[in-house]
Parts: sequence; structure tokens; C-alpha cells
Amino acid sequence: MLALEEAVECLLHHTRSITETERIPLLTSTDRILAAPLSAMADQPPFPRSPLDGYAVRGQDTEGAKKDFPKRLKVIGAVYAGEVFCGTVKEGEAVRITTGAPVPEGADTVIRQEDTDYGREEVEIYRASFPYENYCRQGEDYRKGDVLFEGGMRMDGIGIALAAGLGKEFVEVYRKPKVAVISTGDELVQPGIPLQPGKIYDTNRHLISGRLLDFGITPFASLHGRDDAEEMAETLLELSGKADLIVTTGGVSVGEKDIMHQVLPLLSAEKLFWRVEVKPGAPTLAAVLGSTLLICLSGNPFAAAANFELLVRPVLGKITGDKRLEVKRHRAVMANDFIKPKGTRRFLRGYAEDGKVWASAGNHASGTLSAMAGSNCLIEIAKEQAGAGKGDEVWVYLR
Repeated sequence: MLALEEAVECLLHHTRSITETERIPLLTSTDRILAAPLSAMADQPPFPRSPLDGYAVRGQDTEGAKKDFPKRLKVIGAVYAGEVFCGTVKEGEAVRITTGAPVPEGADTVIRQEDTDYGREEVEIYRASFPYENYCRQGEDYRKGDVLFEGGMRMDGIGIALAAGLGKEFVEVYRKPKVAVISTGDELVQPGIPLQPGKIYDTNRHLISGRLLDFGITPFASLHGRDDAEEMAETLLELSGKADLIVTTGGVSVGEKDIMHQVLPLLSAEKLFWRVEVKPGAPTLAAVLGSTLLICLSGNPFAAAANFELLVRPVLGKITGDKRLEVKRHRAVMANDFIKPKGTRRFLRGYAEDGKVWASAGNHASGTLSAMAGSNCLIEIAKEQAGAGKGDEVWVYLR
């Protein structure tokens, strides 16, 4: 039996990061991981520009301007966003200007139009403006050569906007991960099919597939398998040449129907470990099929949910390079009590906020899932502790 940290280290040692890349349209790059940095090819903005509608002037020409003592300037033209004013603003002159337009040569500030009489041939200025007070300098956002997004960053709406500002129509990203999900068990029925006696609905396939989707990973395959070792071996063999990772649930304990122990020899797979020193989900199995990593989780719903976060999530992080998948672990203070027997390192459903954490109400058995509703973390209770009391400090793992 391995400690949790040893199991994670073993899995990561046998995990291959994606190195293949592809060039895709910018607007399809949400949730994709950049394969190369995005660097600025020019200053942004590429010219000094106006932050508001008004008049481009020389700041010194507005000194002392007040409502009852306005400064009067000659309006020599107008410039709008997308245009360029060809002249130069000299002493006593102004150019009408709109937001985003290039500030004409000679001007060093913009008087907002609300502080004027909106004059067209001559304008009255009712408020003084210092040089560069209302003035967006060239390169104010970023300079040519600045790295805006490092390689390995996940693209989101801001990343797309920044790339668009660089003039990028396409971006280079790593290919999508190929993750297959299989739930096992003759007792499982898929949603939409009427339940027969002795049957239950398949939550695990949807649980694992749903968490993958939470991270922007569409399952390469999402299947249900019967309790038939040869049939499962055939399915895994077909997937192993295509998938980066296969995650199964069920069939890993010591019962007659726990087929995964029979499947590995049929495939001549390299077994990495069986059993992890945690509760729930101790009977977790890991193996390598050719170049594909196989992680077999418990069929108990909460056990599968917990070990997805503790074991599968770090593997996905290394495969994809997505920093969101790094396990976020920090200290928090228990806001209620939870009592357990000593002897097993246990993980509870919980809700963490503002440095405090509440153990979820309801049944904490490994076969129940309802207490996960509203949960945003796992609470760790060390094996030498008989639970945790209100006010105790504990480790929490954010989902």
C-alpha cells in the first residue's frame, strides 16, 4: 500500500506531457494551452491617443481657465478615431478630437468637451489641464517585444483579446488531451433507461466525464463496461493506442466481480500499484498499457470523486500543462466538528471560505454522493487524529 504522495509521484513518473502542437483560429482557442509565448510586435497603442471626447490642446494654454474666466482657443480642425490630423497644434489653437483618435502633433493634453462650450470655430475652456493629464502615451499598454502570455498559459477571453491586439489570426497551441472514461459494473444502467430490480443509475461515468469537462477536456471516449474481464481487456487494448490516459471506475476491490485484477494479466500490462493509504478509495489500481497510463478508481461514487481530485488531477496537469489542474492545498480552521476513528488518513467533503472550512452535512460514506452538493474542497484528517474539532487547523484541497 502506497502513501498518497508516493502514489502521485509514481503516476507522474509514468505520465507523458503532450508535445504535439497545432495552429488554430484565435476565436477557437478558449481553454487551449499556448505552445509558444505571445510577444508584442509593436507598441500598444501605436501612437499617442485621446482617452475621451473633447479638444486636443497645449496644456500651458489652459492655465488658469475657469468657468467665469475661460480661455479661448482657435479650433483649427477635427480628428476622429481611425484618422490622422496632418497639421500641428500651435499656441492658442485646439483640435476637436474623439476617443481613440491620435493626438495631433504639438498637443499634450485633451480637454473633455463637458469642460468647454462645444465651440466649432473658437472654443471656450472652463478648466485647466496639465500636460499629459488626459493623454494616452504610445506604448502605454505594452511595448514592442513585451511578452504578454508565456508558453504554457491557458487561453481565455483576455488572452484572445490580447492576441487580437497583436494582430494574431491564429495561435500555436498544444493538441487536446485524449482521456477515456469507463465505468464498470453489470448493475449500472444509463440515465433515461427505466430501472429494473437490483439496478442503479451510472453516476461514475458522468462524474468523471463531468469533471473533465469542468477543465475544458472533452472525453475522448465515455463508456460503460460489463463485468467481463476479456471484454474489458479488448476495450482497453483498443483505447490504449489512442488515449493519453484511461480512467476506469469499479472492479478494483477483492470481490468475485472485481475484474480489473484479471484484466491486467490479459493485456501484459505493467502494474504500478494497488491500494493507496487513504479513505475513501484505498483500492485504487494503476498500470501502464503500452504508452497509455491507466488509473482504476473505486466504484464507490465519493471514493471515485475524491481520488479523481487527489490522483487523476495531478496527472491531467502534467499531460496538458494546464496550471489550473495543480492541486491547491492550504490551511484552514474547522468551523464545525467531525469525529472519526484513528488509524486512517481520511478525506471529507467540505466548504471552504475566508480561511474557515465546514465539513459537509449528511452521510460521509464512500458510496454516497449527495453530500458533495455545494462542496468546494476536500478536508484532510490525519490518520493519527480522531477527527477534527471546531477551531482545529486542517489541510484543505480546493476543487
